[in-house]
Amino acid sequence: MMTNKKPDERLDDLQVKGYEIIQKPGRFCFGMDAVLLSSYAKVKRGERALDLGTGTGILPILLEAKNLGLHYTGLEVQEESADMARRSVAHNGLENKIDIVTGDIKEASRIFGNDSYEVIVSNPPYMIGEHGLKNDNEALYIARHEALCTLDDLLRESAKVLKMKGRFYMVHRPFRLPEIFTKMCNYGIEPKRMRLVHPYADKEPNMVLIEGLKGGKPRLTVEPPLIVYEKNGSYTEELLTLYGMEKDSQSV
Repeated sequence: MMTNKKPDERLDDLQVKGYEIIQKPGRFCFGMDAVLLSSYAKVKRGERALDLGTGTGILPILLEAKNLGLHYTGLEVQEESADMARRSVAHNGLENKIDIVTGDIKEASRIFGNDSYEVIVSNPPYMIGEHGLKNDNEALYIARHEALCTLDDLLRESAKVLKMKGRFYMVHRPFRLPEIFTKMCNYGIEPKRMRLVHPYADKEPNMVLIEGLKGGKPRLTVEPPLIVYEKNGSYTEELLTLYGMEKDSQSV
């Protein structure tokens, strides 16, 4: 397969449909959270999905591989990341199914229009202000901290862009759940489904997967937890299944 990756970039196998993604060590590379979100989110036949803050395009590519949706769009504010995403889309021959748009989440409704998508997904920055270590690498800092986009920005624009009864999917950190649910409800996106992700069965969760419904009625389903590692440090059967890997393969 021909590729247009640059000398300082690498190609990562996505373990599905033979797809690969261009990554650049030192910039923000996708992690387990994006892979888990791509399996949690559902895009039905004929639906259009928008990924807010797509980075290097991991979510649109994985969503296209796992769903029967009509079209996928990624919005990314950092041009270098957006360029990598476009080259990955082309590398996988997906130009007819995926568009990458350079732009700011805060202007998503102006860019795409109101009531224009059935599905929105997002793997947003988790940290507020000085939560965690401030990274000297600007690209990493923007990806991890609410430097350019806050939770309010994300939910406000999602509520505008989503069609009525459209679905919103997000992965985030459990310590922000009270704020997340309060703000989702404030913007008219009703939390409908939640799944906590634990590194080990006896450890507290470090990720949460959330589904919301624009204009939905109040009723939240809390699903069984997802455990990442067995006691011996190997991946659980479910985690391997979500990655499309065999039991004897232990590298993600």
